[in-house]
Amino acid sequence: MRRAAAVVALALALPMASCAGPDTGAEGWVALFDGRSLDGWMPKVSGHEPGEDPDGLFSVRDGLLTVAYAGDFDGRFGHLFHEREGSHYRLRVEYRFVGSQAPGGPGWAWANSGVMFHAQAPHSMRRDQDFPVSLELQFLGGGDTGERPTANLCTPGTHVELGGAPHTQHCTNSSSPTFRGDAWVTVELEVRGGELIRHLVDGQVVLEYARPILDDGDVDAAALLRAGHPAALTSGFLALQAESHPVQFRRIELLPLDG
Repeated sequence: MRRAAAVVALALALPMASCAGPDTGAEGWVALFDGRSLDGWMPKVSGHEPGEDPDGLFSVRDGLLTVAYAGDFDGRFGHLFHEREGSHYRLRVEYRFVGSQAPGGPGWAWANSGVMFHAQAPHSMRRDQDFPVSLELQFLGGGDTGERPTANLCTPGTHVELGGAPHTQHCTNSSSPTFRGDAWVTVELEVRGGELIRHLVDGQVVLEYARPILDDGDVDAAALLRAGHPAALTSGFLALQAESHPVQFRRIELLPLDG
């Protein structure tokens, strides 16, 4: 049965624009990953309830937050949600793709991951829902040849304005260079509610857009609208993706901005 689609905050959710706690760095950055555990994070794997990760898609290995599959992909899209919900912040992530894609993973998911933001709460997702309604800062790795930029935009259940005009294309490439192999890549996300969103790679803006809204033609977004969610997206949760290719994170940190 479809779970009610009301957006429900996690029990420990804290606003990102609030005062930072003891994990704040000298410049005000807050570490969302402590290098030792998944404290503050909750998995939501397709086919399972929030908090269930029976195959261990998400773990900490040698101080790195690791997304890896044991055996075949078998349709197991997953997302690891952080407990903090917010609207105005800067997010910094260091990631790398490692190993080989899980057998059975879709071709488009090779060296493909990302961070979902302005996302619905995990408890509002259907049990078999593959992706949360959200915006995605997409990570892509390059092959031996050809160009494949990272820090792209994908929009499950949403639309945005690009260049001042409505933009309904599901995935939009950034102007970033291609990163190949298992080198660490640093990306940043600047979010100012719904008025301005920027993707940055090595400190350079590679994509900019604004005014995200729910797509009333999407089944899950329409359910959120019926439950009373505003059409305009100005805040939400963060979540790391599992899409069949192993990926590791060594830094995930956030700088609250004034709203």
